Amino acid sequence: MRVFAAVLLGMSLVASPLLARNAGETGKEDTPAAVTSASAVPDKPTPVKPEASAIESEMQDLRSLVEEQRAELESQRAALKAQQLKMEALEEKLGTTPSEPVATPAAAPAASPAITSAPISSATPASSAAAPIGTPSKTAMAAMSAQGGDKESPLFFKIGGAEFYPLGFLDATSIFRSTNMTTQGGGSIGTSFGSIPFNNTILGRDTEEKFSTQNSRIGLRVESNAGGGHVTGYLEADFLGYLAPNGNVTSNSDSLRMRLYWVDYKRGMWEVLGGQSWSLLTPNRNGLSALPGDLFYGQEMDTNYLLGLTWSRQTGIRVIAHPTKSWAIGLSAENPQQTLPNTVTFPSTVPAAAAANNYGGQFDGNSGNTSNAVTVNNTSIPNLAPDLIAKTAYDFGPQGHHVHFDVAGLLRTFRAVNLVSSPSTGLTPSNTNYNTIHGGGIAGTLNIELVKNLHFIATSFYSYAGGRYIASTAGPDLIIRPDGNLSGIRSGSGIGGFEYQITPKFLIYGYYSGAYFGRNVGQVVTTAASTGGVGSCTVTTNSGYGFYKGSSVLTSGTGTCTAPGGSNNSSDRYLYEPTIGFVQTFWRNPSYGDIKVITQYSYVSRTPWLVPAGTPATAHTGMVYVDLRYDLP
Repeated sequence: MRVFAAVLLGMSLVASPLLARNAGETGKEDTPAAVTSASAVPDKPTPVKPEASAIESEMQDLRSLVEEQRAELESQRAALKAQQLKMEALEEKLGTTPSEPVATPAAAPAASPAITSAPISSATPASSAAAPIGTPSKTAMAAMSAQGGDKESPLFFKIGGAEFYPLGFLDATSIFRSTNMTTQGGGSIGTSFGSIPFNNTILGRDTEEKFSTQNSRIGLRVESNAGGGHVTGYLEADFLGYLAPNGNVTSNSDSLRMRLYWVDYKRGMWEVLGGQSWSLLTPNRNGLSALPGDLFYGQEMDTNYLLGLTWSRQTGIRVIAHPTKSWAIGLSAENPQQTLPNTVTFPSTVPAAAAANNYGGQFDGNSGNTSNAVTVNNTSIPNLAPDLIAKTAYDFGPQGHHVHFDVAGLLRTFRAVNLVSSPSTGLTPSNTNYNTIHGGGIAGTLNIELVKNLHFIATSFYSYAGGRYIASTAGPDLIIRPDGNLSGIRSGSGIGGFEYQITPKFLIYGYYSGAYFGRNVGQVVTTAASTGGVGSCTVTTNSGYGFYKGSSVLTSGTGTCTAPGGSNNSSDRYLYEPTIGFVQTFWRNPSYGDIKVITQYSYVSRTPWLVPAGTPATAHTGMVYVDLRYDLP
């Protein structure tokens, strides 16, 4: 920059006599000649013609302008150097490496505007992975934190040593389904995959269309250095909370709902996070970061995401070690919630009152419908111990293409008072019988950038008594056996797909996902009187999950015997969902945000364990989402 300024100044000095001479040649004939000696100086000064005076004034202005531009460029150079040093220092503290060095720009033309730092849009996928739209990633956050003083976002503000970054977006969503799921979904725009109606029912023969802004989101991220480490606070909320019964008729007063609320502290190789966050079991895109942009839950608009995705947002505390910049190991203790939905049938040995109250109120029956003023959320479930999740992740970049791999293990504990072997009233420590079982699972994720901006993603999960983590399927954890003891159900899920950021403003995606829930059956054999005669029948009644019809055999006398039925058609064996869509950004401005359209088409099918004669073998629906979104800058 100094060289450029010097060259420009030199050219102006060289040009000044030429301009002056040219002005003399083109002037009037009485323009005085140049003075060559002292004797030639007249007694009275010769007045300077207006043309020469104007040229000299312009030359002086030009010299002043060049000097001002030189000083300004020098100031910008110093500021950029300080910014680079600050970024390198923070990256060293955060244990991250920049994707490319920050180069000091060459001198700009003197007339160019002042150089400013461009904001990092939270809606733009991170360079290392196609992050979920509308959510900041660890890559973007590290850069924003390192350059926080430059206020990349116009909404940025600072209080003391803490930097505050408001975030969020406004959604206007249109949803069409080929079957009516309003009743099952409680009015939410999310899909209850396990409640798709069969096409021989009224709901299955109808369609639904709705507009909603429920998925609009507001949030705040706070960054600060404290105690020799770095603190990140994150708050995020949407409007998918409780809705009054007449809300869709008049006020449409969708209430604010907390999604995320956590604080993370990192010092050296150690990191501790506490609060409500995405479960550590949720697939990652980058490391073990809890930031939404570093997690995989797809690009789709469905607020229940993808069938087969293992996730939860719940309170917990986790400790993560970073032995290297590429490798992370974490352990999390998270809020448990033992579930026993109505797709599980109790055996006849369980007292009727206990069965009607979900085994004495000891389990969550998936009744947490916040759009229903009567139903409760079962927050008082007597869980014995938190769910424990251990996870490790490794990230590397062969030939500049990002590769992420993680493996997680789940340990769960269930305990309940055995209501078959314990008395129904007058319980004491000596006559109360407990039953405790352990469940667990294993999950893995692979995210590979095959070519620039084209990512292949695969996740899988297999568990014993881990069904609740296959979210939005109403999948069970366990059954109650005829002796009153607990027994886990085996389940699994998987997702495979791609995300391709073809241009900076156009992304396409596609996934195929599915879930499976195994059969677990208990049997009770009883003797009953025959119908229409004087004989007796030996009756075998099945219970649990996924059981077939029982049997009833006439063993004496005359009459007929009726066999008990099998599982209800909500006891799903497997479910699957292909999904495809695109995201088109129409307008983007670092100072004002962006506007985009997000589309999704999905076909969901579920197959129960038992299909009664003359009824459809599967229930299925087609869904189309079209969303107009405005992202905050």
